[in-house]
Amino acid sequence: MGEHGTWFDYLYKFDWWSNFSHSLQGSLGRDWEVVPFAGTHWTLTHVMVAFTVVLFVLYGALRFRTSVVGRGRDGLIPPASFNLRHLFELICDATMGMMISVMGSEEKAKRFFPIIASLAFFILFCNLAALIPGLAPGTDTLKTNVGLAVMVFLLTHFYGLKEHGVAYLKHFLGPMIWLAPLMLPIELVSHVARPVSLSLRLMGNMVADHKVIFAFFTLVPWLIPVPFYFLGMLVCVVQTLVFCLLSVVYFALAIAHDH
Repeated sequence: MGEHGTWFDYLYKFDWWSNFSHSLQGSLGRDWEVVPFAGTHWTLTHVMVAFTVVLFVLYGALRFRTSVVGRGRDGLIPPASFNLRHLFELICDATMGMMISVMGSEEKAKRFFPIIASLAFFILFCNLAALIPGLAPGTDTLKTNVGLAVMVFLLTHFYGLKEHGVAYLKHFLGPMIWLAPLMLPIELVSHVARPVSLSLRLMGNMVADHKVIFAFFTLVPWLIPVPFYFLGMLVCVVQTLVFCLLSVVYFALAIAHDH
């Protein structure tokens, strides 16, 4: 199994999966090339990894719900041993704490918590998939990352318009109307750069992390790669934090009343 090989590649041994993949390639594949979208081989690996992560998160959420709902005060007491519930609570608590520190109030944090927490769970476990032999990170491709970044971009302006109405567009023009010819292109470029930077940063770091671990694992498969696995886990967590932190900042700026 090579650097880009995964357990999902064995699905191509089945005719129904090969036919399904080829049919999608005919409708969704591209034959044009433009920087940074160079020619790539068609694959559904990132889709399967993302689908697996979604199923895992849903499973964890259902397990968490059944351990809390309908059990009264006993449901609020976590188990003595570390399990999936502890992991999910840790991620949720860390996400909420980060959001409150950035947005300044628990009320604002709760408003956007479902969005940011969903991003945190999805990105973190997609990143961590790179550390499992036979899997690849679902976030090492622009196909996934651009979708996440564009979603944040659109929701940012949706909530900005919802909060301020048409007046939200005034902050693109600057504090004084005579500065509008200068400020408008600057603001437009800065806002368009947000999804670009979010997607490229996440992809670049995950590609590099995956290549480093694979290189050392190929050279010396015993003991030597262990420190790099811990480093890889740190990269996965940090990149999840960076993506979510910047998303929270964008939401906070969009709904702020002191433009």
